[in-house]
Amino acid sequence: MGKWDHGVVVDRTSGVPAFVRPSAAIRRIAPSRLSREARERNRGAFLADAAAGGFEASTSAEIRFEPAGARVAGHLAVDEGTEVTVRDRVMRADGVVVQLAVSRLPRELTRDTAIENVDTGPGGTYARLEEAGHEIGSFAEHVGARMPTPAEATRLQLSDGVAVITVTRIAYAVGGTPLEMNDMVLAADRYELSYEWPAG
Repeated sequence: MGKWDHGVVVDRTSGVPAFVRPSAAIRRIAPSRLSREARERNRGAFLADAAAGGFEASTSAEIRFEPAGARVAGHLAVDEGTEVTVRDRVMRADGVVVQLAVSRLPRELTRDTAIENVDTGPGGTYARLEEAGHEIGSFAEHVGARMPTPAEATRLQLSDGVAVITVTRIAYAVGGTPLEMNDMVLAADRYELSYEWPAG
């Protein structure tokens, strides 16, 4: 049992396998998890959550390329049909799937970089963008909640009636140009979202 898991719950629905899932929540603290300092220590995003929560993080990724649809084109400020790089990831905490994340970036930013590799290297995608001269200036996150699709429920091993948290994050360069759109789907019974910022 991992450090982050204070117990388990067995979900059993008639006709489907039983899932053993953690009963404790992962605390996702923003914006510190996205800081340049965290990336330099290779503790950005999900790895920062793991360090804070004491669980072992693992991620599997698939890379593909596709034309941008209307929604993606709008968020990335590109024309529909523009080729984008897609990083489709499944994130696990102590072996349990807790998050699905699909990042899309204009391919002109990723071509000939490690962003098109499964392993992007220390600091991840954002570190590679900055190495290529695209300094990140800000992030915006749009948070929602809904019931999962059947595919999401299966991948996240959700029991009936469990909702998902959705987070769409846009990373902007200094000057405001969108660099990345990341659609995340989090198991609502495993996550707590915490946002901290200075008063001023």
